[in-house]
Amino acid sequence: MNLILASIEAEYRRYKALAEAAMAQLTEAELNEPGLNGGNPITVITRHIAGNLRSRFTDFLDSDGEKEWRNREQEFSRKKRTRQELTEHWEAGWKTLFDCLSELTDEHLHSKVVIRGTELTVSEALHRSLAHTSYHVGQVVYLAKSIRGTEWRYLSIPPGESERYNQAPSSERAASHTAALKELNSPGEKPNPRERKE
Repeated sequence: MNLILASIEAEYRRYKALAEAAMAQLTEAELNEPGLNGGNPITVITRHIAGNLRSRFTDFLDSDGEKEWRNREQEFSRKKRTRQELTEHWEAGWKTLFDCLSELTDEHLHSKVVIRGTELTVSEALHRSLAHTSYHVGQVVYLAKSIRGTEWRYLSIPPGESERYNQAPSSERAASHTAALKELNSPGEKPNPRERKE
């Protein structure tokens, strides 16, 4: 069994679901709002995540992870994006990652890959990528919560609920948390009161 890769993939899926649960609470206009003090909007951060994943995990074992066809600077363009554009780019990056992971085994973890001319083990490259992705997902969640304000729906344990949660923890494993986040965004969920036609 590929226990290590399964754990890594589960964490990637958890962070993908966290970002999506945050973005689902915002309108299209809010997804394009600049961050605090002129920082990157969510549309830019998610394009960067997706572009990075697509570059790193295309021909992961056989070519440099920083592809010649990647235009990293363009990922940071402040051009307004529709939700559909954001989603299509986002899903393409994650599909590249998950397709790659499906072909790896724990035996590959000590193999060598190259990123920007630097040799890393597969294990190092995966942990580096997972850390990079979670870092940016944290930015997405923080921005979404800042925009949403008092109407924010918490994605983990709400304030004041720690003791109650500790009596019956349900989301300690990545897969359990991912499932809970998907349920939060299920069609049966109460619609976002701020959502409007754009």
